[in-house]
Amino acid sequence: MNTVVTSKEEILKTSRELIRREGWSAVNIRSVAAGCGVSVGSIYNYFDSKADLVGAVVESVWCEIFHQPENAPAFQDTQACIIWLYGRMEYGSKQYPGFFALHPTGFAGEDPSDGKRRMQQAWQHMLDGLCAVLRQDANIRPDAFTEQFPVEKFADLLFSLMLSALLRQEYDPTAVVELIRRTLY
Repeated sequence: MNTVVTSKEEILKTSRELIRREGWSAVNIRSVAAGCGVSVGSIYNYFDSKADLVGAVVESVWCEIFHQPENAPAFQDTQACIIWLYGRMEYGSKQYPGFFALHPTGFAGEDPSDGKRRMQQAWQHMLDGLCAVLRQDANIRPDAFTEQFPVEKFADLLFSLMLSALLRQEYDPTAVVELIRRTLY
């Protein structure tokens, strides 16, 4: 058995693989240590508690699922961006079965604040990205956004629709793309 893990990323990679193979409930200090081939104490060198590990894993999974490719054409056009996001949601549900619905339960019995904070940071990053795409989409009518209906409100609406689709496990963006087309173009 190794006594030293080569990196925090190796622990997170092993944790993501555990979720893929065995589901969200497989992530705990002992199973991750066994998966890395190290002692439990080695995991504690990187994570102070199970809650700290779980929070980092949540952030890691969200980042893997929604990692934006550089210079992607999907981020120049709002409709293409939504299609890409829904495709990534479908990818995430296949790679990490039950993750979107079950990862909040991973905080049960632990201090959920760190995991919740990390999840909210991932969500805020996605919202900020949607706002950026909406602002740079040259095809949007000049009068589409107003003081009463700013970019941020529309991005929030799109994000709410995404979260709803995640919970329903429906990854067809057709209706949302049509809403965007009729509202903005």
